[in-house]
Amino acid sequence: MANGGFVSYLRVSTDRQGKSGHSLEAQRAAVAGYLNGGSWTLINEFVEVESGKRDDRPELAKALALCRVHDATLVIAKLDRLSRDAHFLLSMQKAGVRFVAADMPFADNFTVGLMAMVAQKERETISANTKAALKAAKDRGAKLGGLREGQVLTDDMRAAGRAARTDKANARAVDLAPVIAELRVAGVTTLSAIAKALTQRGIRTPRGKDVWSEVQVSRLLARL
Repeated sequence: MANGGFVSYLRVSTDRQGKSGHSLEAQRAAVAGYLNGGSWTLINEFVEVESGKRDDRPELAKALALCRVHDATLVIAKLDRLSRDAHFLLSMQKAGVRFVAADMPFADNFTVGLMAMVAQKERETISANTKAALKAAKDRGAKLGGLREGQVLTDDMRAAGRAARTDKANARAVDLAPVIAELRVAGVTTLSAIAKALTQRGIRTPRGKDVWSEVQVSRLLARL
């Protein structure tokens, strides 16, 4: 039984399928059947009309961003076609988003990861080579790992830490950009009003808090 927030992602391969709606309607029916019963909310639906030659999935990117914003689950109709799509599988694995397929409800992120093993072979090879190089360095007496007792943070370490935090905040701002744009179109423009709207929508702050402050909204808008 489905519970929580969901974002639907439907995909057809040709413009003709997209315009006819036949394949899309079948997918919608499958998603609706999966969501039947329980306590759930369908936040939005995204439709991708995409040929096999394309690697970009703009609608998938939007769907994943909305899932992250609302801590929602991405739901698709059928796993069989997408299971052969390495780009989709790798995107799902990297996205940090919960995922379910209506035709295989027990196929979770772990299952998707297994399906992507072939596509990840090159990455695994690189990882193995890196580990071998680190082991060789350790065998030579090099110091590996994090800070040890008595070790002092260098300026480069501090700069790297700040850069990592900035990158994370910028990524969160990108995910929230469509939400902010929607609020502005609706006339919600002041810091206090935006903070209230984000809180009411159940969207958490970058630090995982339930309530937004004007200062946090100001920082978010500055990143946009």
